[in-house]
Amino acid sequence: MSELLQFLLSGVTVGAVYALVALGFTIIYNASDVVNFAQGEFVMLGGMITVFAHAAGAPLPLAALAAVVATAGLGVAMNKLAIEPARGAPVVSLVIITIGASIFIRGAAQLVFDKQIHSFPAFSGDDPFRILGATILPQSLWVIGGAVAVFIGLWLFFTRTLLGRAVLATSNNRLAAQLVGINTPFVMTLSFALSAGIGALAGVLVTPITMTSYDVGLALALKGFAAAMLGGMGNPKGALVGGLCLGLLEGLTAGYISSQYKDAAAFIVILAVLFFLPQGLFGRKSTDRV
Repeated sequence: MSELLQFLLSGVTVGAVYALVALGFTIIYNASDVVNFAQGEFVMLGGMITVFAHAAGAPLPLAALAAVVATAGLGVAMNKLAIEPARGAPVVSLVIITIGASIFIRGAAQLVFDKQIHSFPAFSGDDPFRILGATILPQSLWVIGGAVAVFIGLWLFFTRTLLGRAVLATSNNRLAAQLVGINTPFVMTLSFALSAGIGALAGVLVTPITMTSYDVGLALALKGFAAAMLGGMGNPKGALVGGLCLGLLEGLTAGYISSQYKDAAAFIVILAVLFFLPQGLFGRKSTDRV
């Protein structure tokens, strides 16, 4: 029983990170129909900027805040310099642009930072909590709590604020949103900033557990994409559920089969969703837009 609980706790921790990455995919997809494969690089930047800012003498909370703000700014720059000029291009072209942006950011990070693996101290120490024979690190609780807090914050933003409803209106029908006076370019910019900031937050929260380096973004992007597809691309609730389900699947696979096969779980999920449930668990029955 304790062994199963340990695998589940580990899976939920990893799944919370995937959920945050999937939420980033969801926000940009809703605003622009673009699947942003640079999302994993935002997670990497959150961890790497925090590491180097903290090493330079900044207090850890200030370093983390600087990482989130700087990465959000990079998301805005990516939208302005790469996505907006290509507006009107086929969706496949926009996806290729995001892949190119991912490669560019990874290469730039390698030059600006280095090729080493880095970490920084956990927020609340390293003494684990014991639950029914299993253990969980305090940092894992930060990761899980962060994912839940972001989800609740986004839900309140989209349902209780005028700006959030403008984002939803743009996602449903961009032309109609423009006709009623919504500034859709600003909505796009805001979506990229939110997505990048959430990705950076995920990097800040998980780096004390998994460590980080310039090349961790690709795997996180693929797994976040798998989680978003499992939950239903474009559905925030689906992103949270999909991320947690994928994390649990990885944890159980690593525990009961082999850790060598846990990374294959994401690709199995992608194939299974494409074949048997194209709209995901909470996705729309049709993906056509007008």
